[in-house]
Amino acid sequence: MSRIVMKFGGTSVADIERIRNVARHVKRECDAGHEVAVVVSAMAGATNQLVAWTREAAAIHDAREYDTVVASGEQVTAGLLAIVLQQMGISARSWLGWQIPIRTDAAHGAARIADIAGHVLLDRLRQGQVAVIAGFQGIGPDNRITTLGRGGSDTSAVAVAAALKADRCDIYTDVDGVYTTDPRVVPRARRLDRIAFEEMLEMASLGAKVLQVRSVELAMVHGVRTFVRSSFDSPDAPQTGPGNLPPGTLICDEDEIVEKQIVTGIAFSKDEAKITLRRVADKPGVAASVFGPLSDANINVDVIVQNVSADGRHTDMTFTVPRADFERAMEVIRSAAAEIGYEEVSGSADVVKVSVIGIGMRSHAGVAAQMFKALAEKGINIQAITTSEIKISILIDAAYTELAVRTLHSLYGLDEG
Repeated sequence: MSRIVMKFGGTSVADIERIRNVARHVKRECDAGHEVAVVVSAMAGATNQLVAWTREAAAIHDAREYDTVVASGEQVTAGLLAIVLQQMGISARSWLGWQIPIRTDAAHGAARIADIAGHVLLDRLRQGQVAVIAGFQGIGPDNRITTLGRGGSDTSAVAVAAALKADRCDIYTDVDGVYTTDPRVVPRARRLDRIAFEEMLEMASLGAKVLQVRSVELAMVHGVRTFVRSSFDSPDAPQTGPGNLPPGTLICDEDEIVEKQIVTGIAFSKDEAKITLRRVADKPGVAASVFGPLSDANINVDVIVQNVSADGRHTDMTFTVPRADFERAMEVIRSAAAEIGYEEVSGSADVVKVSVIGIGMRSHAGVAAQMFKALAEKGINIQAITTSEIKISILIDAAYTELAVRTLHSLYGLDEG
């Protein structure tokens, strides 16, 4: 017998019929003798409607009241699923974040989980009761409802799994696992049976939308084995995947992966904009004068490239920011022109970041050289490069996105079959 946390996203609980399908998945695990906790999102579209109503009520509003409103979507789903489970003869009850409680910090709208008191849930699970938990929410230091930000139900599920010392956290979504790249771009992309926490963290942060980045971080820190699978598979489907699991992807420790590929996946992000400063004074403190004001404006900077100074006095600097922050970042840089001391600033939102990811890169040389050669042969110019132990990211013109991704996917032998 195992202890399992099951998480279902908005599309999985979009209406009553889908909630009944979710209940059948839960019943299957209960019938197998497992202790089960379920974390649910709001029904598809519900959160957007709640946010719209909040903004319609007042463009500038109290963040605490915003959380009170938007957290109600998950409350509805949790109650409905508990009712359906009870109707099926399964002992179940719904839990809101404050009832457990899931303690968070005071950052309303983007709170971070500080602690989960899991002993009450554990007692109920041991008695055979299914806990249906409203995801995305907790309770702050002021005893007000808080929410965890978009995708926060993934984080809720992993945190609950860690608190309950669950054997596995199953993330049910509208895709059947983690793929080597986006199948809409590369039809021959294949589903991965297993992927290491570090690789999944890189893929999530670099453009893959399967899991929220914070949930992967939490899973890695606490060693929560996380299984991504489709909620639209039949609840009666045979368990045919690796380790007697159904089709899906297990996110686990690197030690659980016997055959490590050099490259595991190709990620890309279109949410990028590039800013270049020409002839910046090459002196101590200049980087702080550039990135300090951006930080003060809560604008995240990713790739940074600084050219070697030829004359010892001036250099060029290029960096990327989220596309949504491009105009605001340009304004910040222009406002700080006197302090920075550049001669010209230019930028473009027509760029994309493409990344090659794999834990096997740690022990294999030549991965980058292969990448650069293959892209050069396709006439793709690289504008910036950044690397880590297990990833290489490049910035290219957005028009070459699909060509670059397909080229690299084939280059590293990731095409199915």
